[in-house]
Amino acid sequence: MSWYALWGALEIGLIYGLVALGVLISFRILRFPDLTVDGSFPLGAAVAATLIVAGWEPFSATLVATLAGGLAGAVTGWLNVRLKIMDLLAGILMMIALYSINLRIMGRPNVPLITEPTVFSLFMSEAMPDYILRPLLVLAVVAAVKFALDWYLGTQAGLALRATGSNPRMARAQGVATGVMVLAGLALSNALCALGGALFAQSQGVSDISMGIGTIVIGLAAVIVGESLFSSRRLVIMTAAAVLGAVLYRLFVALALNADFIGLQAQDLNLITAVLVTIFLVVPLLRQRLRERRPK
Repeated sequence: MSWYALWGALEIGLIYGLVALGVLISFRILRFPDLTVDGSFPLGAAVAATLIVAGWEPFSATLVATLAGGLAGAVTGWLNVRLKIMDLLAGILMMIALYSINLRIMGRPNVPLITEPTVFSLFMSEAMPDYILRPLLVLAVVAAVKFALDWYLGTQAGLALRATGSNPRMARAQGVATGVMVLAGLALSNALCALGGALFAQSQGVSDISMGIGTIVIGLAAVIVGESLFSSRRLVIMTAAAVLGAVLYRLFVALALNADFIGLQAQDLNLITAVLVTIFLVVPLLRQRLRERRPK
């Protein structure tokens, strides 16, 4: 794999680290199987791209895209909490609705950004190559989001959110408004996914209606890889493991696609994902069996 491809995989992996943090909130902390991610990721890309093409400043467009993702997550929570629709079905309904909404926002299947200013182009300089500077910028954003999330989950509101996912009955008995916590958690989760989508579109130079397909699988894969390699119940380590899992996942994919002796191509991406997730799901079980067989 070339040096350029390595930095490219690192950049995409860090962007998907935001998705992994969002999936960590919904699946691990709230224990809510939210499939809205497949719609909120391209929603962030669609909103950011459309606003940038319309003349908006890239940072403002990215902020609005993030808020749009948060709104989508809140609607999913509303469907579940207020209308009593099953959690999995609520996410599926919102994901389906967002496909049409994203088409409405863009007005066409894709919006190119190659000639438009982006959050990356504003920092470009001759002192550092483009393919190195962009991953560093994304790393700064992901690190800021990670530490902000760690701080929030340590506050009283964050503890209430974690209690809602761990034991909703006990949380309600302690006076926690679990319905509000579900809405807030899903809004935060999908806001992070939309932020990832907005950065992804500006990184790749295009927003496409199909770019969200399989996003939830990638997010779950990142969380599972991170948990398999850095198993811990400490929140700070869990969030770091999710980001590192996303980076390692993209590096594994890049290595597999660039290994000529394997013969894999771009259309084999889903197969690679399935194999990697299976491996990292089996690894903890093998470790446990080895520990059990060791003589005491």
